[in-house]
Amino acid sequence: MEPNISTLQPSNKNTYLLVINGKPEGPFGLEQLKGLGIKPGDFLKTGDMDDFKEAHEIAELRELLGFNRQALIPQYFAGFDQRLLASALDWFFVSGACIIIAFAASLFIDDKTSRIAIAFSLLIVIPIVNLIYHIIMEGSAKQGTYGKQLLKIKVCDLEGYPLSFAHATGRNLAKALSVSTLFIGYLFSFFNKQQQCLHDMIAGTLVIKDRLI
Repeated sequence: MEPNISTLQPSNKNTYLLVINGKPEGPFGLEQLKGLGIKPGDFLKTGDMDDFKEAHEIAELRELLGFNRQALIPQYFAGFDQRLLASALDWFFVSGACIIIAFAASLFIDDKTSRIAIAFSLLIVIPIVNLIYHIIMEGSAKQGTYGKQLLKIKVCDLEGYPLSFAHATGRNLAKALSVSTLFIGYLFSFFNKQQQCLHDMIAGTLVIKDRLI
């Protein structure tokens, strides 16, 4: 049984809340956890974690308690509409930041030609910044850009685990194929149960709905 949302918070990243009979209790230190008979499927959370995770998902506890990392089975996948809205939000955030910076820079430049050059450079700068932004955010512990976080969706591998930065890079570079097919690559999500776009199939990734506790 998954835990209910609780206002309890662990005091730091070295202590854990543990779900017992459906309710978070604690916090407990690592030595205390040893004596509680923790099982791989028990839910725990530290102060720097956004959500509860099963014990076998946490590297520190796998080492402490001798668990093996188990494959997760993602069950709830983000729909095309959620992914599209997240993408639109991210383009808005990135474009807005780049435009503000370019505008601020142009205030210190009197030459009209240079100002025009800065404006046109945004056509190249914004897509590059957007690519780097997606790689960094999808390869981070957040597993998604701010747009995805707002919609409670995130990117993972086929077993439900976070991507490395190398994996996130491959996924985002593969988006070029989804775009070069006149965006038909994105429509692949309508024709498979896991709602993968073409670049997800190539990179071996999923976009899932964040687990609600």
